[in-house]
Amino acid sequence: MSKTSIPEVGAINVAAPPGFDAQAIPIHQVCSDQKKISPEFLEPKALKARLQSPPQWEPEITDENRHVIAADIIARRQAAGKVTRAAVLIPLLLKEDGLSVLLTQRTNHLRDHAGQISFPGGRMDPEDQSPNETALRESHEEIGLDPRRVEIIGHLPEYLTVSGYSVTPVVGLVQPQAEYVLDEFEVADVFEVPLQFLLDPANHQVRLWESEQGGRRFYSMPYENRFIWGATAGMLRNLYHLLKV
Repeated sequence: MSKTSIPEVGAINVAAPPGFDAQAIPIHQVCSDQKKISPEFLEPKALKARLQSPPQWEPEITDENRHVIAADIIARRQAAGKVTRAAVLIPLLLKEDGLSVLLTQRTNHLRDHAGQISFPGGRMDPEDQSPNETALRESHEEIGLDPRRVEIIGHLPEYLTVSGYSVTPVVGLVQPQAEYVLDEFEVADVFEVPLQFLLDPANHQVRLWESEQGGRRFYSMPYENRFIWGATAGMLRNLYHLLKV
């Protein structure tokens, strides 16, 4: 099912410098000409069936993934005794008007991905038995999501980040709760975006960042006053590729 491409030798360093403003990077392309997902696959039953019995499909390899592989970032972290495995929950809220995705805005003082929009999740603890356990534990710690409200329906391929993590996206159907209790150190805000919006290729922008080392392409999915990009957008693109088949 999964496919890993071999990166070109000498891939550029795509890690964003301090103060990097992704929203200011020019739009290179909008994916409006790509195939739309059949509406039936945006319904819980069909989406669950697709995740649990997927057809042949190819995950998308981003510039971020290529750089991590080429620079051997994860292997070097492991050699230094650092944790490299992580998991996030892609929480699909069961709403009367359709599924929505619950996302978090990270606080600005964090070392990795400060201020960015992300899924709840984090590093796997030694006590965690599986990515599912990590995703549920971290979601409870970060936003107070009750694990009993989550039905895990599948996983997406691991996503490699320039911060040195191999992240397993865990997909879950979630019964919304009245309020969320945020970890004020890590999470500045929590909000919802309709799944239909996030998986419509007309809302997928490719931005091209030019630097002295070369160019880096990354996805963005602006929604109202939120700017979704980077690894979060990359994982959503893989959900799009799985469902468009």
